[in-house]
Amino acid sequence: MTGSPASADAIHGPDTDSGPADDFDPADDLPAEALELAGTNINAQTYLATDYLNHFNEIVMFLEMIPDMPDMFEDAKAWAPKSYADHFRESSFKDKALAIRAYEAAPPRYRRMFDRTVGRMNEQLVGGLARIDAAISSGNTSELTFLVQQVSRSTQRLIDVCSSIIHGNVRTMSQTQIDETLAF
Repeated sequence: MTGSPASADAIHGPDTDSGPADDFDPADDLPAEALELAGTNINAQTYLATDYLNHFNEIVMFLEMIPDMPDMFEDAKAWAPKSYADHFRESSFKDKALAIRAYEAAPPRYRRMFDRTVGRMNEQLVGGLARIDAAISSGNTSELTFLVQQVSRSTQRLIDVCSSIIHGNVRTMSQTQIDETLAF
């Protein structure tokens, strides 16, 4: 939830106190790291930033151009997995040092799911790029179009999952949903 404060219920649970709400400040119980995140594009609940997803959005953009412009595959091949910290070290993100520190302090509930999803996305992209390269080499344009669509769509679904985690919307996927997301 970049830029918008978390609701009191999301931080503390539903209000059960019958006392006056005037003196309630949801920031009172937040760790110091979360207080630093106010006014940044780093989620104060999860300590994660959507800017990292730009690394994956870029490869999806290249993939979608390949069927019409096969030369774009050279740019796509230059893509490689990049850690969260490396992404921010190399970015022009205003709060990059804070983003790295926040990630390292991220609540395990979000960080584990986020890292697992990013790992799946990296594996999927590396394997998908190898299959796309083979389709280009063989000249099989229908296979190329099919592979590009599959890799692009499944990566976009995983980007959406990561975005949801970054915004604090943790939901467990069924094995069928995971299989459908990763299938291509």
